[in-house]
Amino acid sequence: MSDCLFCKIVAKEIPAQIVYEDDDLLAFKDINPQAPVHLLVIPKEHIASLAEATPAQAGLLGKLVLRVKLLAQEQGLAEDGYRVVVNCRDLGGQTVPHLHFHLLGGRFMTWPPG
Repeated sequence: MSDCLFCKIVAKEIPAQIVYEDDDLLAFKDINPQAPVHLLVIPKEHIASLAEATPAQAGLLGKLVLRVKLLAQEQGLAEDGYRVVVNCRDLGGQTVPHLHFHLLGGRFMTWPPG
């Protein structure tokens, strides 16, 4: 989508601190981190939200989840723990209409978040 912020990051039209990239996925540092480690992990394919994901995208979604796990390990979060958040649509708190997983860690994660 031409007006999607994350699609523009994928296209390298907007800079980001990229920590991982392959043919299908991109991971980058959140510009407003809520924890010492706060990464966004996205599919390069535009999927507006988890609610719009289809069975045909199951392989991509699985790859996305496993990449979050590997990034947590690479960031040194695996032993102590981390939080993964996926906001869905407006009432779910999604502010960018492109599916993205937040990987947060490096501090005790309270509930509710904040």
